[in-house]
Amino acid sequence: MSDVDRALRFYVDQVGFTLDVDYAPNVAFRVVQLTPPGSSCSIQIGTGLTDAAPGSVRNAYLVVSDLESARSRLLERGVEVSEIRHKTPIGDWDGGFAPGLDPAHGDYASFAGFSDPDGNSWTLQERGHAGA
Repeated sequence: MSDVDRALRFYVDQVGFTLDVDYAPNVAFRVVQLTPPGSSCSIQIGTGLTDAAPGSVRNAYLVVSDLESARSRLLERGVEVSEIRHKTPIGDWDGGFAPGLDPAHGDYASFAGFSDPDGNSWTLQERGHAGA
């Protein structure tokens, strides 16, 4: 992260992650652990954790049961989220997408995306929709 405090505010205040740990024993090392709402998995950001360049993470997945609601909540919190798209054709998917939700709310078929302040990209994916 180029600015850990800015990233922390983005993930907690805008995306809605829970802050689990913010530990900095010295100026060369800081670990911030964050957990997405309802998840058993966490992410870590900080200083001295990795040699990966800021903004180099691509398409980390956040799986949600209601993509429209998740996208709306993020937009309300000031996150720039792409339009929803779905795989087409569903049965023999060849990499193509069409606008909007998959009409059947099929698992793994509908997506939207956003990026954090450093340009790390996230993909929201719908799975387990109550109406499916």
